[in-house]
Amino acid sequence: MTVFHFTGIKGSGMSSLAQILHDAGNQVQGSDIEKHFFTEDPLRKRGIKILPFNADNIEKGMTVIAGNAYKDNHEELIRANELGIDVIRYHKFLGNLMGQYISVGITGSHGKTSTTGLMSHVLSGFAPTSYLIGDGTGHGESQAQYFAFEACEYRRHFLAYHPDYMIMTNIDFDHPDYFGGIEDVVEAFQSMALQVNKAIIACGDDEHLQKLHANVPVVFYGFGSENDFEARNVIKTTSGSTFDVFVRNEFYRTFEIPSFGDHAVLNALAVISLCNYEGIPAEIIQQQLHTFGGVKRRFSESRKGDRILIDDYAHHPTEIKVTIQSARQKYPDREVIAIFQPHTFSRTRTFLKEFAESLETADYVYLCDIFGSARENAGDLTIDDLCDLIDKCVVLKTEEIDVLLKHQNAVYLFMGAGDVQKFQAAFEQKI
Repeated sequence: MTVFHFTGIKGSGMSSLAQILHDAGNQVQGSDIEKHFFTEDPLRKRGIKILPFNADNIEKGMTVIAGNAYKDNHEELIRANELGIDVIRYHKFLGNLMGQYISVGITGSHGKTSTTGLMSHVLSGFAPTSYLIGDGTGHGESQAQYFAFEACEYRRHFLAYHPDYMIMTNIDFDHPDYFGGIEDVVEAFQSMALQVNKAIIACGDDEHLQKLHANVPVVFYGFGSENDFEARNVIKTTSGSTFDVFVRNEFYRTFEIPSFGDHAVLNALAVISLCNYEGIPAEIIQQQLHTFGGVKRRFSESRKGDRILIDDYAHHPTEIKVTIQSARQKYPDREVIAIFQPHTFSRTRTFLKEFAESLETADYVYLCDIFGSARENAGDLTIDDLCDLIDKCVVLKTEEIDVLLKHQNAVYLFMGAGDVQKFQAAFEQKI
């Protein structure tokens, strides 16, 4: 039996895929840098070996799966080439794997991870389901009927996939280090649409998704009355949201979700639409929606005394806005404090004004230094350029974390795709 070696195993998708292969009975190991990432925790729990990067990790007979962050000149990939071992890129391997199942992809500029987690949970209540979620969670079932997976549009990696279904949550301009503008993003999604085999489930409230051309049926969902699946009579409370679903203007069922914000209703509606299309009983959908516990780093809540701390991956202006909206729904009587760490200089530069406008919806803003990336670790602006555009704003250092203690009866939103969690950890030590 071959050994699957993952070069860059701590990547969110790589970690999930390694878990799937392990759960299915395969021998799995991997390598990465020694810094701790939360995505490695489920690997260690399974006993999957994680090694430091080293060319000697690669041996004949292995199957080497490489993360997209590492180029062909990586020492392990060079050794694989010397030994005559084919190196399979993550997205290529995943594209081949899904052919064994009824595959359900979830893509979109925002909401992919939360919707994939929700879809996985609902499908698992109906039939054996394997899934790959972008928060580093993966699960393999040897007798799986369905495979739910997150499909990332960055660098058009999702074009390696030809799924049975694809849910498309929205199209927005992001990843300015790759995409040239919104038209370029739309073109990528249009290309993806032509690769779907059975049906596309798309948010009809999104003007870009309305214009998609496909060779399969496109089922639209949303709040607008022109959608095939429409959410009506939405009731938002401090415990979640309840809404009625109408299918082509006929009442279907009432659903209740323990999550917050308009985006959470839309995510649930996408899942409902797909499950209805697949003939999954409404009772199962209702039950599974109601018991979903969420995914990692998406409005992940903890309490320290009378303070509410929320860890969220929001790193785009649209995501910041909906995270703040969710906090106000659940905690309407608390002050909302945003602690935000921008991710990449190019994204910060491109959306500087939009970041400021989104953050202004909080009661007070603390900004952490811009987090670079392996692709981009410097830029022509600083965090002060963003802070200057926001009325109530302070640049925050970990050694100055005490300043957050001045807020009483507050909910603290620690947002970002970098290492903003170190600020939350420092704050928790001070409380």
